[in-house]
Amino acid sequence: MTDPADMIVPLLREMRAENLEQHEQTRALVRALDKRLGGVEDAQKSYRQALTADTLLSKLVTGEFEERIEALENKVRELEGHK
Repeated sequence: MTDPADMIVPLLREMRAENLEQHEQTRALVRALDKRLGGVEDAQKSYRQALTADTLLSKLVTGEFEERIEALENKVRELEGHK
């Protein structure tokens, strides 16, 4: 029968190898998650930029519309004043 003291070093080597393997799997998983997260962050950034552009365009269109309405109101006031 093998002496238990002779089994300790091989068991420790085996445990170390398994531990290293699990660490590498964890690192690979973290890298994959970082890559996916980066894609999600890029999509969110693009979405925010699109919303900002849409809001800016809406403000420009609304501002132009309000200016045109104001010009028409001024013309109506002028016409009403000439009567």
